[in-house]
Amino acid sequence: MPNDFEDKKYAYTQNRELSWLRFNQRVLEEANDKSNPPLERLKFISIFSSNLDEFFMVRVGSLFDISMVSPSEIDSKSGMTPREQLDKIYNTIPGLIELKKQIYESVTSDLARFGVEDLEFSDLSTSEQRFINRYFHTNVLPIISPIICGSRHPVPHLANKHLYVVVLLEDKKGKHFIGIVPIPSALPPYVKLPDSEARFIRIENIVLHWAGALFGSYSVDESCIISVTRNADISFDDEKFEDSEDDFRDRVMKLLKQRDNLSVVRLEINRKISSEFSSKLTALIHVSKHQIYIDPCPLNMKYVFQLSDELPLEMASSLLYEKYTARWPEDISRDCSIIEQVQRRDRLLFYPFDSVEPFLKLLSEASERPDVISIKITIYRLASSSRIARMLCRAAENGKEVIVLMELRARFDEANNIAWSKLLEDAGCQVVYGIEEFKCHSKICLITLKGKGKMSYITQIGTGNYNEKTNAMYTDLSIMTASDAIGQDGNAFFRNMLVNDLNGQYGELLVAPNLLKSAICARINEQIAKGEKGYICVKANSITEREIIDKLKDASQAGVEIQLIIRGICCILPGVPTYTDNVHVTSIVGRFLEHARIYCFGRGEERSLYISSADFMTRNLNRRVEIACPVHDRDIKAQLEYILERQIADNVKASFMLSDGVYFRKQSQYPEINNCQQEFMETSIHNAEPSNSAKPKFGAKISSIFHRKNRSKNTN
Repeated sequence: MPNDFEDKKYAYTQNRELSWLRFNQRVLEEANDKSNPPLERLKFISIFSSNLDEFFMVRVGSLFDISMVSPSEIDSKSGMTPREQLDKIYNTIPGLIELKKQIYESVTSDLARFGVEDLEFSDLSTSEQRFINRYFHTNVLPIISPIICGSRHPVPHLANKHLYVVVLLEDKKGKHFIGIVPIPSALPPYVKLPDSEARFIRIENIVLHWAGALFGSYSVDESCIISVTRNADISFDDEKFEDSEDDFRDRVMKLLKQRDNLSVVRLEINRKISSEFSSKLTALIHVSKHQIYIDPCPLNMKYVFQLSDELPLEMASSLLYEKYTARWPEDISRDCSIIEQVQRRDRLLFYPFDSVEPFLKLLSEASERPDVISIKITIYRLASSSRIARMLCRAAENGKEVIVLMELRARFDEANNIAWSKLLEDAGCQVVYGIEEFKCHSKICLITLKGKGKMSYITQIGTGNYNEKTNAMYTDLSIMTASDAIGQDGNAFFRNMLVNDLNGQYGELLVAPNLLKSAICARINEQIAKGEKGYICVKANSITEREIIDKLKDASQAGVEIQLIIRGICCILPGVPTYTDNVHVTSIVGRFLEHARIYCFGRGEERSLYISSADFMTRNLNRRVEIACPVHDRDIKAQLEYILERQIADNVKASFMLSDGVYFRKQSQYPEINNCQQEFMETSIHNAEPSNSAKPKFGAKISSIFHRKNRSKNTN
């Protein structure tokens, strides 16, 4: 039984997994927002589904492992054991699946009115059925491989998140067997019907229709489509390789091959099946009943993005967001050298509203200029056709020293990073793979110039990856500076990384794992000393680190106003009486993925502002190499302040957390409409004028609503 101390310890915190599920529910709820175009709503369902897939592969997979190895380990935010957390997760998922079903039916009904229809074989006309039958015999039948599971046919390996048609077969003696038809990955995900731009049938439904004819003399009693989700939390622990002479890249490649063979943590079935069929499947796949989910929606929705790309322009205009083209920042000239402009003054890019082209031009200049002697960069995720990587190759071919600190352990991007690391090495770049046991998640590019007998630097530090694709989809920040102090810190950072030194000292940069968390705690302490005059505003993806949470609780108790803009996991509960009365949590889920990290401590001239690669998560602050960069330029400080101000004021795409972890949408609370992402699309932050106080315009109003909601909840 928890004691009084434990009750207090967990009074203002919540479990990270359950918090994440609430975040993913907010993603799903965007699909229910009819202000979004219909096909964009379908994309949100697809994103919700792929998010949930990864959650099972990674988080549930990890908990499954921990429950086997360390079953009594206690979660520091909820006091639950791994088994208790798994039970909570498995009990929560059915409600989300039901909500997804309802929203999916609504969205597909709306899409059908525009001529976009996802059909089953029985929905087709006679001529369309003939077309699909011909397609099946010509394109599908020659490459599918039906299998009967029995004593002479061992159970085939079911690959992670692959689609299978499964049938319950009966022979002439009345004995039952399981038949499996893998859906070949070489086939397209759907087939468009003749004389139609957007009426289609998914490939698994074609195979499902023909399943009865694929098993010879056996009769088919039942059939369904399934997908298994496997634990994909591969450990890169070097102890596994202590006797191996293979290099690190080979180790990672070997581990990737294990991903499809790990244990099953979920079985999805597209329709209800009989208890006999279910029990046979359960025995075959080795899952428990609580791990089985009936989901009538498509079990793999990645096809949605291909479908949207293939729509004719006139149809797409009604079904998708109006195309947005990132602007060239007003305070950066297109016609002058980017390096020389940065040498005059620091520059900020705010993706995706600002174009990534100024940074690409900076890198291109550096690869060609004779006074640039080296380019050093950390890489976590690259685009599959990366212009950045090609510019680094060109710089190396031009005789520059190019050092690439490549993180091969970026989950689900390992293969892409391995391929790029080989190409970079072939071009003459020096590629290193970070520090053992610590992923390098920092985003820093250091350009070193030599002129008139002295060295100078251009340092770029960002919150997001060097990935042109995600730069157009995620909100991120990128600062380019000629600060000598930051440049020297950048140089020291790469020097330390090359010799595996995590204990380096820096004058300006805050570097995890040894310096960043202690510096954040020190900044919070400074605000605690100010009491009610103190102010903290943090924009990040997640907050899970217990020490930071407790420090924020202390600040709240001291009267410090704390505004947290946390898109995803938030383990601190706001508004808990006597603990977090002064903590306010906002989450924004919209057209673009909120990904930027900004830390603000204090108001007015005394405020300290940082951009960072790090969330306030245990892994970021303790087990990764991260960088937070101070912002000194007054204009850039004002721009960051404006971003925070408008995000807190959002009442269209923002939700507000109550003290029990439940979110409510702000939309109905204000007469004014404030959609921060839309505002950033229409108004450049480089022209914006934030308020003088750094206190959000709507702070008092939000606070009053927050306390009114909590009083009502506590009364009930």
